[in-house]
Amino acid sequence: MVVNRGLTTPEARQWYGERAAGGVALAIVEASDSIRFGREFTAENLRPLVDAIHAGGALAAIQVFPGWRGQPTTPMDLSREAIGELLAQYRLAAEICAAAGFDGIEPHGAHGYLLNQFFSPVRNQRTDAYGGSLANRMRLALEIVATIRPVAEQAGMLLLYRHTPVRDDFGYGIAESLELARALIAAGVDVLDISPASHEAPGDRAAPFMGLGAAVIAVNRLDEVPRALEVLTAGRADLVAVGRGLIADPEWPRKVREGRTSEIVACVRCDECHADLRRGVAVRCAEWPR
Repeated sequence: MVVNRGLTTPEARQWYGERAAGGVALAIVEASDSIRFGREFTAENLRPLVDAIHAGGALAAIQVFPGWRGQPTTPMDLSREAIGELLAQYRLAAEICAAAGFDGIEPHGAHGYLLNQFFSPVRNQRTDAYGGSLANRMRLALEIVATIRPVAEQAGMLLLYRHTPVRDDFGYGIAESLELARALIAAGVDVLDISPASHEAPGDRAAPFMGLGAAVIAVNRLDEVPRALEVLTAGRADLVAVGRGLIADPEWPRKVREGRTSEIVACVRCDECHADLRRGVAVRCAEWPR
């Protein structure tokens, strides 16, 4: 989750280092604007962040957001030239992340943001090769994967992709999402990050993506230990992701592993962290006094 501490600051290194040391297996660094790579982000100034995560005992991946997070861009706003520039940004981001030592890279294609809008028959009203049919609506995601896959392969980085499996307001459901998943895996995606992954039961919307040839991450209130265990024991996902729970308690994984669940500082869903995110201030937790 975006925590407004930057990526190249001592505060960022402390934040991610603490959560790595708290027992996570993989730290996915927050959504980072693709346009900032090569401008603000370099291999040299990102490497200390990766080193801090590795020193804590975790692998380090990074989520790359298309363009600027604060810019309300729609599929119709992008010219073919702008799409080409976006692909070049992703290629450069992958090269910089590989040189910095990241273990994985994840295009952000979920939650109604730009790549998710391209996939939507409702939000994507383009009449060219990037709109209309399902194949056309998948095109940008697949081109991004094709652009960064050679870099990831050469560096030994995992390639993840984050996707929202059902959006009724966007006009698609599981069936089309499964087609996208199969195409992404064929293009070289190693891990499908399904978000949100739950509807009627923990991880129930992640479960259909199991067995396609990629590892599956589920997320959505999985800091609640019984929910996380249900996802894994029922085989609905290979991995569980925790966001707000790790803001509240960076030692959540270790406490779970050691059976000290009564000691967890639990997220109470007040959403003050998200309010901080929207205000652009360093994210904090109302439960930290505990």
